[in-house]
Amino acid sequence: MLTVPSWRASFPGLAGISEDVSRLLDKRAQAIQLKQGTVIFGPGNPAENLLLLMSGTVRVQQLSEAGREIVLYRVHAGESCVLTTACLLAFEDYSAEGIAETDVEAILIPRDAFDELMAVSKDFRAFVFEAYSKRITDLFLVIEEIAFKRLDIRVAQKLLELKGAKNTLHLTHQQLAIELGTAREVISRQLKEFERRGWLGLGRGVIELLDAVALGRLAQTP
Repeated sequence: MLTVPSWRASFPGLAGISEDVSRLLDKRAQAIQLKQGTVIFGPGNPAENLLLLMSGTVRVQQLSEAGREIVLYRVHAGESCVLTTACLLAFEDYSAEGIAETDVEAILIPRDAFDELMAVSKDFRAFVFEAYSKRITDLFLVIEEIAFKRLDIRVAQKLLELKGAKNTLHLTHQQLAIELGTAREVISRQLKEFERRGWLGLGRGVIELLDAVALGRLAQTP
């Protein structure tokens, strides 16, 4: 049982729920803390709780039959995990894995409480389905990018998205390949081409952006 009801303020969609539903949420939900690197769920596991993230980041990724990984999306503070929602609604097992990318704090709502809340609360249903529909739209964009967008543009966009304050990324070619759903060799060739142009500096596990302006122009290519 949660004794600090202010946790609901982290999720705007729960702000307008009734007192009865609020009490049910506080009674049935539980708070957890997970260390960075913890596998929260994986393929074949049943969905037992709705996951609401209070702090940190969870990376949801999938492994193809060919052994290639791709990052589907990330869950950030104030969000729920849409794959968990889908599995709870459809009574299906997970088809992907969720990993704590940082230390995280989360709220778990058990399946029986989730089912009851979905049945009795219009506001809770709206909260669940609003997050669900938004993430589904995001996933369609991922599919569109993989299927139709030039890889050099996608690489430039991802580098700019992930860069730190000093234009330095601490990640390997394999990690970048997972982010973009392609092979490490393909990413390595593209990065070396950017390096040849003077846009990047490549080191072991480090990518330094030397010309972010040039990368930005490429990233904005229609």
